[in-house]
Amino acid sequence: MAKTKRLVKSIFRLFLPIVLLLLIAAAAASVWLVHEASHPVGTGYLVTPEKYGMLSSRGAQVTEESWQGRDGGTQKGWLLRGSPNLPAVILLHKYGANRSHVLNLGVKLNEATNFTVLMPDLRGQGNEPGDQKCSFGGCEADDLASTVVYLKGLKTPEQFQLIGGGIGIYGVEIGALTALSTAAANPDIKAVALDSVPADSDALLASVIAKRFPFASNFTEKLGQLGTYAYFFDGCYKRVPACELAKQVSDRNVLLLAGSDSRDFQESTSKLSKCFPNSVKMDSKTDLSPSGMGILNASLETSEAYDQRVIDFFRNAFTPVQ
Repeated sequence: MAKTKRLVKSIFRLFLPIVLLLLIAAAAASVWLVHEASHPVGTGYLVTPEKYGMLSSRGAQVTEESWQGRDGGTQKGWLLRGSPNLPAVILLHKYGANRSHVLNLGVKLNEATNFTVLMPDLRGQGNEPGDQKCSFGGCEADDLASTVVYLKGLKTPEQFQLIGGGIGIYGVEIGALTALSTAAANPDIKAVALDSVPADSDALLASVIAKRFPFASNFTEKLGQLGTYAYFFDGCYKRVPACELAKQVSDRNVLLLAGSDSRDFQESTSKLSKCFPNSVKMDSKTDLSPSGMGILNASLETSEAYDQRVIDFFRNAFTPVQ
């Protein structure tokens, strides 16, 4: 018996350092995966307002704006002012994109409704991402709350309040999750158009990791999700399911969009329609081809039809204040 115990102890001492090294390596790999995913590969603007303005007089009116977030950081966006005392709409891009991806929609929306339109870069993304990191909808929601405050404080040249009648938000993927979280916490958000909504931040992170590191993606996805506990120790990463957020959104107008070009988010968006309270006036179209995830690769006709759907939603959702 004594010999057996000594043998077991010897084996334990032999393998303990190996197990510890494996655990340390796994922990380091999980944090590294999250770090890489939270810093999207930078992409330049598809088009700038200066270039867009050569084709559109309304586009030439877009201005570069900045405002302070809750954490003291600087947020930036393109602003296209509308008529006084009309609503405003915020347009949010998907992960790995930037505000130029929604510029065309923003100009069209402004032309059709005269609403004020704001197109910000989400944190850690854009032409100049700075030192902020993408938090997959967590701190982005805090940033968006600051953005709403900024919009409500806009004045006309005569120093009257510019925005009246509420605020709407359009978002794709991470933008949709951020918009939903903000709408759940802020009654000033009267209408939300959500395209390809992830089930939660974990689902969004898993999708990003699977695309960037496709080898053994099931393993790396789980590893990355574990890494969020250490990497986002400051609480910036939120773990509230989209369905729980939707249950907190009442008496609003909601448009749900999704398509086969992003099947994971197509399913989660379809399921989300059952989570909203009965007081929500909802429209759902989850069989698009493509959705907002791949609309840049669509034909001109398809793209225009998509934009018109979003524009009609916001036009019908608000009763303009005269």
